[in-house]
Amino acid sequence: MSERTRLFDDLAGVAGGAVSALLGLRDEAEALARARIDEALRRLEVVRRDEIEALAELAANARAGQEQAEHELAALRTRLAALEARVARLEPAADEVPPEL
Repeated sequence: MSERTRLFDDLAGVAGGAVSALLGLRDEAEALARARIDEALRRLEVVRRDEIEALAELAANARAGQEQAEHELAALRTRLAALEARVARLEPAADEVPPEL
């Protein structure tokens, strides 16, 4: 009986070692496949998702800045028109200017 138990223990040890080796082989195969896929994507110049998201954020910031600048420009144009109207009211008309002596 002891001989049989020892045989099962040895078989379990061998099976455990085989499973461990297979897991290591699987990890190595996954790493190799990932490396080849990454290389193929690099050669095809495919853009990664995080790069696209960063560019989308930059574009959104640029758009917000442009909208802010447009609002400020509109406000400045309104102010300029008001100032020009005030100056026009203060200046005498060309026919009202007395001739120089």
